[in-house]
Amino acid sequence: MKPTLYILAAGMGSRYGGLKQLDGLGPSGETIMDYSVFDALRAGFGKIVFVIRHDFEQEFREKIISKYEGHVPVEVVFQELDALPEGYAPAEGRTKPWGTGHAMLMAKGVINEPFGVINADDYYGADSFKVLADFLRSVEGKKGEYCMVGFRIGNTLSENGGVSRGLCKVNEAGYLTDVTECHGIERRDGKIVQVAEGETVPFPEDAYVSMNMWGFTPDYFDYSEADFIAFLNAHGDELKSEFYIPTVVNNLINSGKVRLKVEQTDSRWFGVTFAADRDATVAQFRQLVDDGIYPTPLFK
Repeated sequence: MKPTLYILAAGMGSRYGGLKQLDGLGPSGETIMDYSVFDALRAGFGKIVFVIRHDFEQEFREKIISKYEGHVPVEVVFQELDALPEGYAPAEGRTKPWGTGHAMLMAKGVINEPFGVINADDYYGADSFKVLADFLRSVEGKKGEYCMVGFRIGNTLSENGGVSRGLCKVNEAGYLTDVTECHGIERRDGKIVQVAEGETVPFPEDAYVSMNMWGFTPDYFDYSEADFIAFLNAHGDELKSEFYIPTVVNNLINSGKVRLKVEQTDSRWFGVTFAADRDATVAQFRQLVDDGIYPTPLFK
């Protein structure tokens, strides 16, 4: 069975200033998602599942999903504020859903095979999808064998501001022992630094970081649901609390229930974290097409 790719596309794009998932950045109006789907198909993925919100479903189907017809099976699930386990309800005044960990649970029952997870608004590069697909094929029929595609920190920075990245700690066997969310990472005077609480400190140049590119077997959903219920019991009355994939991953690793291999790639990330990133991203896609890495349009 071919692995499935789960694309997290329900975010608001608040820093960018709009629905960047639908922004045409390639020479023929391709979105970043289009390049991810193209690379995933070349790597051997067999199905695409998107998580979106109901309020832009029609536009998403018209602009995105329609172009994949005849190329790959596609399903859509929805992340909404009130999509909660039985007996739970959002606190009065809360306006946004519960983060990436919550978005993952929308696919329970839809994905029943090893699957990869990515953000809709990040370009990951062809090699990263090959690495991910190879791992997922190797764990078919297994449980508790997960992976994360680790990117070199220097290959993931924006020229237009500090970024947040998950700093990975890896043991000698190549398995993740901890992932810590770090904010305000940028390059200054040729050095990678972290700006936090008014202080600028060096950031390890050789670090591998998480770009939210994961590989799981379907047992992940049951583990995640149990953690989400515990999260709601502790933080469900808060208006802005969020439940993240790394929270579940860390809990599972620390409890010894799963192993998570860090699969390394030298792919170079780029994307549109900030509105000012757009022009550079358009130029990078143009260059990849000129170099013969991608056709344009991607899907005919």
